[in-house]
Amino acid sequence: MLSFEPGAVFSSRHLADLFSTAPMRAIFGESNSLASMLVVEAALARVQGRLGVIPSEAAAAIASAARVELLDLDELAAGTLRAGLPIVNLVEQLIRLTGKHHGEFVHWGATSQDIMDTALVMQMRDALELVDRDLANLISVLADLAGTHRDTPMVGRTKLQHAIPITFGFKISVWLSGLLRHRQRLAELKPRVLQVQFGGAVGTFASLGDDGDRVRAALARELGLAEPLVAWHAARDALAETVCLLGLISATLSKIATDVALMAQTEVGEVLEPGGQGHGASSTMPHKRNPIICEQILSTGVSLRRLASAMLDASVHDHERATGPWQAEWLIVPEAFMLIGRALDNAVRLCTGLVVRPDAMQANLGRTQGLIAAEAVMMALAPRVGRHHAHEMVSAACTSAIASGLTLAQSLARDPAVTAHLAPHEIEAAADPARYIGLSGREVDRVLAVSADRPVSAVQEATRSRTT
Repeated sequence: MLSFEPGAVFSSRHLADLFSTAPMRAIFGESNSLASMLVVEAALARVQGRLGVIPSEAAAAIASAARVELLDLDELAAGTLRAGLPIVNLVEQLIRLTGKHHGEFVHWGATSQDIMDTALVMQMRDALELVDRDLANLISVLADLAGTHRDTPMVGRTKLQHAIPITFGFKISVWLSGLLRHRQRLAELKPRVLQVQFGGAVGTFASLGDDGDRVRAALARELGLAEPLVAWHAARDALAETVCLLGLISATLSKIATDVALMAQTEVGEVLEPGGQGHGASSTMPHKRNPIICEQILSTGVSLRRLASAMLDASVHDHERATGPWQAEWLIVPEAFMLIGRALDNAVRLCTGLVVRPDAMQANLGRTQGLIAAEAVMMALAPRVGRHHAHEMVSAACTSAIASGLTLAQSLARDPAVTAHLAPHEIEAAADPARYIGLSGREVDRVLAVSADRPVSAVQEATRSRTT
């Protein structure tokens, strides 16, 4: 039987929901794929009937017969194998279902790729709505989280090492900024990709003559799609752009998952995935709480980004109709949407139920005995002794603190070269990590203002009231 579900994993009862979602599978499943093609054939007949290109009675008969439940799927599977694509037999069956007289007007002036490309675009329109909805949900969840933790201090890390303090809200805002850009990209993409395909054999309307462009315009209106500048049978950049965008979204989601998984390590413990019976369970170690949502986001991301590369290759079409790359899209596009659907759903679930542990964040700030505030002390000394000399003085104090087991503040207080320029209270203030978060809060406010489309001042007021 003909199936448009790419890969056994997406039709597996126990694996499908790990790598896709039911709504995405429904959009790209066999039934909806065939229904979308029939919708295009019926719409084409209706507009041609209204324009007088074909008899209106034939148009009505075609539209009435264009129903998935009337198709013989076994015949369609065999016909697809023979022809290399489903449209040939689908049209044969639609002609038969319409009846001998009116059936002669089925598929009038169209080519197979007109129907399949337009049907795919209609499926992508529905799929992009799901992507947009999930992006909006994730942005909302992260905005709330960033606002709540606007001023929650934590360790900032570079090269997996303690760097200088940030706030958890700042870290989330970096995640959030990428998602905001993706949503903007998606809005910009839609007019380019959601376009009807209709032009006949090579896109010149040769079989329709002067009626061709009128039919295309009417078909676009009938289906709620945009009209292209010219046939795009062999110009696949918009489809490639779509899959690349899904790859970019997956990269941002994978960044979030990577950070959460690292922060959830036993030795760090700053966040935990949402809990629940059996969540992240090990078959042998009862104590384990594995970051399985993060794992799923990362695994789908690896596969999806490889599909983006494959789609770029598949977008290189020869002459007016391609020899092979078009068929590759039938695998790549549905799979990419299924993977991003699961990744987004997982990200919403992860961030909605994320367990945040400010106490662990505070404890980790003190793990290096105040060394994380070394730059703060250097910058306090720099105006008085010069930045380079201040760097050397603080570096020596850090080495002494590590060797002696003292805190950075204690080591600095014992160094006459430092106390000659900084009073004890100045040393204590400079060596306090919580005081060296820079403009973290204001940067959070900037991102929240964009995500909520509100003035920064209003966001500041709202977030500060939640954290005081």
